Amino acid sequence: MDRRTFAQRVALAAGALGLAQPDQPAQAAEAPADKGAKPAARPAEIAPGGPREPVSVDDFQALSAAALPKATYEYITTGSCDEFTLRENIAAFRRIKILPPLLRGVSQVDTATTALGQPISLPIMLAPVACQSFYHPQGALASSRAAHAAGTIYGVSSSVGHSVEEIAAASQGPKWFQLYVPKDLAVARQLVQRVEKAGYQAIIVTVDLGEWKDADRRNNFALPKKMLVKHLRDTGFDQISDRMSEAEVRDFNINAWDISLSWKFFDWLRDQTKLPILMKGVLRKADAEQAMAIGLEGVIVSNHGGRRLDGMPATIDRLSEVAAAVGDRAEVYLDSGIRRGTDVLKALALGARAVLIGRPYVWALSAQGEAGVRKVIELLRAELHNAMIATGCAKLSDIDRSLLITSTTEGSPP
Repeated sequence: MDRRTFAQRVALAAGALGLAQPDQPAQAAEAPADKGAKPAARPAEIAPGGPREPVSVDDFQALSAAALPKATYEYITTGSCDEFTLRENIAAFRRIKILPPLLRGVSQVDTATTALGQPISLPIMLAPVACQSFYHPQGALASSRAAHAAGTIYGVSSSVGHSVEEIAAASQGPKWFQLYVPKDLAVARQLVQRVEKAGYQAIIVTVDLGEWKDADRRNNFALPKKMLVKHLRDTGFDQISDRMSEAEVRDFNINAWDISLSWKFFDWLRDQTKLPILMKGVLRKADAEQAMAIGLEGVIVSNHGGRRLDGMPATIDRLSEVAAAVGDRAEVYLDSGIRRGTDVLKALALGARAVLIGRPYVWALSAQGEAGVRKVIELLRAELHNAMIATGCAKLSDIDRSLLITSTTEGSPP
């Protein structure tokens, strides 16, 4: 089965789960949007007869739009409500200017670094992204192999579409597990134990919750029953039965997860595991300081790619303050808005140890499978190489704030 047929069947199979209401059946993936609705963000198409080999993240986005059904493409691409935060994540990087010093004599660069002590070949990791089986039959298995081949870390979503063990068997590369917390702490405990046993090297707790996306609601987008059943079983909900109706599975899923986490949860988690723990979704100085007070090993500055609460600031605009609050007590990472190697350089200059990409590699996955994920990583690596040579940075530690003109330094170049 080719990728296009696979994606169409997955999207068309979506029943009354998740977003679809009991009296409003889910629509086929190609269902038209409301006439008065704002059109979803779609890239410019590659001209007929033009070059098909992608040379940028935007090219992969265009290929993804062509490869996927509309509802599936919009699920990964669109943001919450009016998409202010989605757009701002990218625009904020563009507002930061690079002012390179000249004649540094640099022709070769080294992008190697470490993340929680794990050597990686470049400061770009794959962020946890859900439902990757929507975008390619191999889904997370392909992404895991691509990350390993690139010498970097794969962040595994709790709802990625394959089990902890299946992904561990797909590649020997380093992996971090993103934990969405079941209300049943016995299930959560067993899942954490499985993560440790499978050889994952860290646990990410994503704390920014509450998705509200207009495009998904217009499309009545929802997981097919078969996929949702697998996700729940992979998590450890053994009571899920094939005999349950779609409505029963949907209702079980809605009530299965703890969306009212507090800081006390981290005390519980620390008692369950010896793995390093990172908090994803940090934007405020006070939250970064509290994360340090309870001994977390890392924070990820993130607004979930603009998929959660619309109106939040861009992550790059919050990075410096969070990094200053953390200091040298833990490691700071950033996601949301990375589209170019220069974005990576800017994030490192403002205090990130590394960045995580989400949509870029999923667009590549949907377009070209594992090879696409490898290619988009290598494109960003090459762009970072070029940016480092242009700014005279032979190694990542040479990258600092003096290279940038931001809103606080405008008019006073280094």
